[in-house]
Amino acid sequence: MTSLRDVAERAQVAISTVSAALNGTRPVAAETKRRIELAAAELGYRPNLLARGLVSKRTRILALLYPTPHSGFGLTEMQFATGAAEAAGEQGYHLLLSPENADPVEELRYLTGLGLIDGVLLMEVRLDDERTEFLMEAGIPFSMIGRTRNPEAISYADIDFTQTAQNAVAHVAALGHRKLAFFNHSPDAYSAQYGPTIRTGEEFAAATRRAGVEYVGDFCADSAEEGREAFDRLVAEHPDVTALAVISDPAAVGVIAAAAARGWRIPQDLTLILVLSSARVAEMFHPRLTTLEPPSGELGRLGARMLIDRLQADGDDPPQQRLVPCRLVVGDSSGPPPAPGERDDRTIDRTGT
Repeated sequence: MTSLRDVAERAQVAISTVSAALNGTRPVAAETKRRIELAAAELGYRPNLLARGLVSKRTRILALLYPTPHSGFGLTEMQFATGAAEAAGEQGYHLLLSPENADPVEELRYLTGLGLIDGVLLMEVRLDDERTEFLMEAGIPFSMIGRTRNPEAISYADIDFTQTAQNAVAHVAALGHRKLAFFNHSPDAYSAQYGPTIRTGEEFAAATRRAGVEYVGDFCADSAEEGREAFDRLVAEHPDVTALAVISDPAAVGVIAAAAARGWRIPQDLTLILVLSSARVAEMFHPRLTTLEPPSGELGRLGARMLIDRLQADGDDPPQQRLVPCRLVVGDSSGPPPAPGERDDRTIDRTGT
């Protein structure tokens, strides 16, 4: 295994200079530091993080606390973690992905008690999130991807749900739709006060009011089966709805199946939009769905940088806070509403009556 001594000999400097250059414990001339870094790279030197932490009181390890979603980690979720890991690596930090157990505070207490992490990056933030209270009381630096109900004193990067909803409603209104339905997450997410669930529903309702578009927002679906059931109930209760936004990818699968069973075509009979899903996920559907793509990688990078800035700051700097809207990526599932009676004729023809 390559040691500091090996690097020092290759770079022709003292061992203490190598340690200072790689650990940041004191300034080193730029040319000397470049020579040391090149020698370390050529020799494949990897620092002993635990040993370095004992000397500097820093391990340069950050923990990303990301509760495993009910549907598991998908492409959209992993883009958050990838962005955070890339930003951390650029600053010489390592990112530890830590899925939580049933008691997130107990998990935090154990993780921080090991003394192996410098700070925490929180995800899947609830409006009233007990993890933030624990971290503040323990004096552990942290930032959030997401935000609590009152995050004034905390650094965070989150989706601009207001602008995102306005863009979505403007899109369907410009196509001529006058009634939009929204399938949100399950009631469990509401009871847990999961931030994106609450904010997305509220902002879609507000955006439709401002645009003069009728809104149907009392439906929930997280699975394909729930998507089918919710769609059938939606059509039964609101037969004139012509546009639908769905926050769950599996639920969208169920919607497409239920629409096809009626003989409906997308987008000729129904405009369908994914909410908070990446464009790469939307491309897997047939037809390719229009989506409100979250800035996953950007938010991951911002959250990590905010945490590192706090770790490196001198004094009590004010929190950094950023909102970034989703990007509307128009696919093949957006179109004008059907003419009156057009869908009914197609449904009747399909059933053979």
